[in-house]
Amino acid sequence: MARRFDCSDLEQRTVGVMEAAAAVRRGELVVLPTDTVYGIGADAFTPAAVTALLDAKGRGREMPPPVLVGTVRAATALIDDLGPYGQDLIDAFWPGSLTLVCKANRALSWDLGETKGTVAVRMPLHPVALDLLKETGPMAVSSANRSGAPAATTAEEAQEQLGDSVEVYLDGGKTTDNTPSTILDLTTAVPRLLRRGAIPVEKLRGIIGYVATDD
Repeated sequence: MARRFDCSDLEQRTVGVMEAAAAVRRGELVVLPTDTVYGIGADAFTPAAVTALLDAKGRGREMPPPVLVGTVRAATALIDDLGPYGQDLIDAFWPGSLTLVCKANRALSWDLGETKGTVAVRMPLHPVALDLLKETGPMAVSSANRSGAPAATTAEEAQEQLGDSVEVYLDGGKTTDNTPSTILDLTTAVPRLLRRGAIPVEKLRGIIGYVATDD
């Protein structure tokens, strides 16, 4: 049966993070608050756990989950090349609501789905998420909802949709901003916007100059 921990209570938060980290190490799923919406997460290096995450959402391998990290160092270990702009963007917007799509480190043994050799990485600006990620290392994390349903902004909403497919729910209260992260592709010569989100394009251009969009 799924367990939920109230992270507004320091004792519950400490126990909850430890229990969630243990669940992730066992290959189970957890729900965690982020600075955008709630996420459903699994060990990025356990293929069966990533498959369970996609199954819980009702999503196929053609939509691989992003990877959340607790430190910049953890992110750079996953990436083959940040390119000329990646470090400046990390310095400006991490931790925060910017997801960077980069070429993945080819030496890694993992299976996130049909990634075409890339990885979408983000370091979230949320204390509970960062506490958990520092215990687990990189996690595959997608929005905590069934595919096509509204993203969960509370742990209760996530549990209503995902139920006992998740072992541990970390309840950080209602998210303050349900705007998704901005997604920027750094795998081409010119950075390309893949999804508009919490970081406006104008701010990205203020750091790196030109950003290609579909407009």
